[in-house]
Amino acid sequence: MKIKTLLMGAIAATAFAPAAFAERGSDGNVSIIYWQAPSILNPFLSGGTKDVESASMIIEPLARYNQDGQLVPWLVTEIPTTGNGGVSSDLTSITWNITPGLKWSDGSDFTSADVKFTYDYCTHPEGGCAQVTKFEGVSSVETPDATTVVVNFAAPTPNPYGPFVGGESPIIQAAQFADCLGAKAPECTDANFGPIGTGPFVVTEFRPNDVITMEANPNYRDPAKPAFASVTFKGGGSAEDSGRAVMETGEFDYGWNLQLAPDVIAKMAEGGKGTPVAGFGPLVERLMLNQTNPSPDLAEGVRSTAAEPHPFLTDPAVYKAMSMALDRPLLVEVGYGTAGNVTCNWVPAPAAFNSDTFTCDTQDIAGANAMLDAAGIVDTDGDGVREKDGVPLKILYQTSTNAVRQDFQALIKAWWSEIGIETELRNINASVFFGGDPGSPDTFQKFYADVQMYANTFNGTDPQAYLGNGLCDKAPKPESQWQGENISRFCMPEYDALHAQLTTTAGIDERAKIGKELNDMLVSNGGMIPLVQRGRVSAHANTLGGVVLNVWDSELWNVADWHRIK
Repeated sequence: MKIKTLLMGAIAATAFAPAAFAERGSDGNVSIIYWQAPSILNPFLSGGTKDVESASMIIEPLARYNQDGQLVPWLVTEIPTTGNGGVSSDLTSITWNITPGLKWSDGSDFTSADVKFTYDYCTHPEGGCAQVTKFEGVSSVETPDATTVVVNFAAPTPNPYGPFVGGESPIIQAAQFADCLGAKAPECTDANFGPIGTGPFVVTEFRPNDVITMEANPNYRDPAKPAFASVTFKGGGSAEDSGRAVMETGEFDYGWNLQLAPDVIAKMAEGGKGTPVAGFGPLVERLMLNQTNPSPDLAEGVRSTAAEPHPFLTDPAVYKAMSMALDRPLLVEVGYGTAGNVTCNWVPAPAAFNSDTFTCDTQDIAGANAMLDAAGIVDTDGDGVREKDGVPLKILYQTSTNAVRQDFQALIKAWWSEIGIETELRNINASVFFGGDPGSPDTFQKFYADVQMYANTFNGTDPQAYLGNGLCDKAPKPESQWQGENISRFCMPEYDALHAQLTTTAGIDERAKIGKELNDMLVSNGGMIPLVQRGRVSAHANTLGGVVLNVWDSELWNVADWHRIK
């Protein structure tokens, strides 16, 4: 009850605090710690949350979601709707009006040409853009004048708020990235590590997987913001290090993603230096099941691609038995307490999209064994490991280095051993695992393992683009620089067709119905095994004002409003 009371109080405390700005830069330095260290500041080349969120302090979208999941204008004068004429009556276009006078941090004008360039950059066929699902269905982007952007869709699009909305779809400067199109994108180190932006801060130094230093943007649109003159953004360590640095020692002002046992967070809060903040959104810890063969015996370019299906993880008896063997309530208790909920769904929030098709809150070892026996997947040589078509059920199960995740791995390995599956565990430094480096064999996108565990979420309250991550053509592969968010390489033509129907469907009830069907289709056909809907828990110093936890966008969405409480 102690941690529950603490977190409930923290959630209540996320209401806006009155800002007390004197002038830009008057509050000195603010220090932020992300135990998953950013490896790049271009979210189009990384699906990692730590990269998206650190970049959100520098580069921004046209609109984003506030703490209540409401769409709010950011670099535009208003949110286009059919009511104000910004969305065409036939739902085939949306017109954005850029706020006049906006400047890039280098002092040049922010114009519609930069917005169009961002579209061209992300949709380049050789670019491997990690956020390309945001532009699904877009036929063209027009720029009638310097402050007007028209996004055209190939068909009526009831939810036109994918492109240029939220922290995952910011605008990059055309002049800076002009020579970075297509296959050249990963080679533009200076731009990727130090993007020119419209956000409250600019990069002064970026040491990948270590530290970012920033200073206040001298051309930021509000002359009184940001209150802080500089930022020290430290990456690395552990979630425990982050929590202690904010709540016990006071060394840092903000610590992200405290993926810790609830009693550990409660103990840290007793230190009196900081306060945890929490909120539930669509963040799900899950097991991704590789639908392709990750064997190191295969040639590069074939390994973990659709050219070679997985020898047993595509069998329904196998992946369903793996799910049945799990004790999800125990995982919640061990890892998250009241900051976690059992879930069987890929999309557990918003509530309208939370499917009630499955139940998974009771472990069933006997049922899992019976299912495998009935499928003829048995232990033929007496070594305790089942075989399918002569292939032993031996898997490599990887995740990022984190105490809670290693606890989960140990439990899941033991449960799977009870159903005849042998599991090798591997954990990888989070900065590498989520880094997106196309040359690294250890990224979650490359998926050189059978099973991997992590959590991610989506911006906003409509999961259309997120569900697009299950489309066949969104699987990472060598030709896309190993970018793409269809991590499990799931592919069903029926899924693709149903998602296309979602993009043209109006009305929340019907959209939610299709969204649930897509969720059910991917989960029931082995794309992933959902485990826990995680509350997002971070912490801020008691002297840091203006923090408003946002589970629908970047946690750093309103960093321009942060200030020091005297």
